[in-house]
Amino acid sequence: MRIRFSTIANAFAVAAITTLAFGTMSIANAQDRKCSVASLEGTFAYTSTGFIVAAPYPPIIGPYAEVGTQTFDGKGGVTFTLNSSTNGSVGPGTATGTYTVNEDCTGTFTEANSGFTSSFSFVIDDNSNGFQAICQDPGAVITRAGRKRNH
Repeated sequence: MRIRFSTIANAFAVAAITTLAFGTMSIANAQDRKCSVASLEGTFAYTSTGFIVAAPYPPIIGPYAEVGTQTFDGKGGVTFTLNSSTNGSVGPGTATGTYTVNEDCTGTFTEANSGFTSSFSFVIDDNSNGFQAICQDPGAVITRAGRKRNH
């Protein structure tokens, strides 16, 4: 059986057009998605790790780790229940803060406790089921990853 070159060329052209059409639709759908503070709502389990390399209080300079829950209220308020290790000093804590979300699903949040406030920049991922963040405080090199709790 002999297949003509034009038949093969037509099959490749149809495949290429179909791939391009579906790829363009995926990009368009992603671009149409807009986020707001309501996009980030619920309780997220998170882990933060990094280092404090400069601080107003020298005893806290060193490795840093934190785990806990971070609850976004869908209106710009956030609460934290946590355990942290700051240069080997371990303990529980709570904190409160605020958050903003941009249409491109990036945003900021603050975490305030014991007279100290940290600022983070983040991006929402996994259809609002997670976020990735980095601390914006001078002297802190800390990242955070959070996943929505399903309970």
